[in-house]
Amino acid sequence: MYGFSLTYPGTLDQAIAASTEALAAEGFGILTEIDVDQTLRSKIGVEMRPYKILGACNPSLAHRALEADPDIGLLLPCNVVVREEAEGTITVAFMDPEAVLALTDDEAVAELSREVRERLQRVYTVLTARSAA
Repeated sequence: MYGFSLTYPGTLDQAIAASTEALAAEGFGILTEIDVDQTLRSKIGVEMRPYKILGACNPSLAHRALEADPDIGLLLPCNVVVREEAEGTITVAFMDPEAVLALTDDEAVAELSREVRERLQRVYTVLTARSAA
């Protein structure tokens, strides 16, 4: 598996705001926000449910990764997807950095990927707790 996800109560915008806040608590900022449904609508006329990709980055962890392997930028940032499902629920999905960064076959990167996954797992836990409340 290359990711893990949860169902978030509320709107897409609320899920994005909560995800951004929880990521910030773990040292991640949002470098990019890709509005996939808008892009596909404007480029090829396809209609789809709301679908956003948040490019999350923890600068100190990214620096360590780039020091270990300059080509690691091909696998960055950590993507978080926030999307609306057919029944109207909201899914928040996280890339699994251990799965993705295992492509490097570098022990220093593997150690770093475990740390990144732990941080993203804590974000997941915060959002799951909000879902249960």
